Amino acid sequence: MLNFDKIVNKMLKKSWKLFFKDDVFDIIDPEKKDENRNYLDKIIYRLKSEWIIISLKSGVYIVPSNEDKLLNKIDLIEKYYLKLLKKYITYNVWSSYYITWRKALEFHLKNFEVQQKTYIINRDLNKKIKVWNYEIIFKTISGKQENKKINLFWILNKFVVIKSIEWVDLKISSLELSLIETALVNDLELGIPIDILSKTIKKYAKVFNKDVFYEIWKYKYIMAFNRLKEISKNIDKDLYDIFLDIIKKNWWLFIWEWLRGF
Repeated sequence: MLNFDKIVNKMLKKSWKLFFKDDVFDIIDPEKKDENRNYLDKIIYRLKSEWIIISLKSGVYIVPSNEDKLLNKIDLIEKYYLKLLKKYITYNVWSSYYITWRKALEFHLKNFEVQQKTYIINRDLNKKIKVWNYEIIFKTISGKQENKKINLFWILNKFVVIKSIEWVDLKISSLELSLIETALVNDLELGIPIDILSKTIKKYAKVFNKDVFYEIWKYKYIMAFNRLKEISKNIDKDLYDIFLDIIKKNWWLFIWEWLRGF
């Protein structure tokens, strides 16, 4: 096990300087001997008492700058939120994910504010992580193909892009998929952000890849297209016609989704 000065030196050299409790143990004892776990809480306490680290939440720590030491808890979490988000994503699902719904659409609109809820579509995990007043929500997604229920992750994963946001690389749904997913009722409490959908359509109506809309509808999104049709009606006639055409060609799916409560 390393002595305290070496532990501090190694923590200060870490580029992200954001740690889970297990990360701290990996630093203090590179050999990972179980008996040395008994010292972990004592070392973390000392690191905190000497302001080498501060706690973002239980089991999550950062090496603070002098500026960080003056911030309140909410401002500190918001400053490090994207790094913490990426840390939780990597820890739980590695690279098999994409950020979806409203936050993905806001990223496309260059709005990087922390959202109350951030949804992470992935292959296997359904889990909620509370970070102060915010939630990171891991969800699986399923749909129909040839009348069989299937996991849609690997199908929708081809409609994913990587965005570098404040030096953090994140996988998010493409502009078109973000628009469609945001038009679904993913959260009854938050509802559907009509204002953001309208803003996106006004800004990007002429640059959407229309082929993506025709490819995606068949899996589960016909109700989303109906809402987008109504929103685009007085914004962009060409886009309205595309959404209307998709609905007309697949009216039976529209009725089925309406009957099951979409």
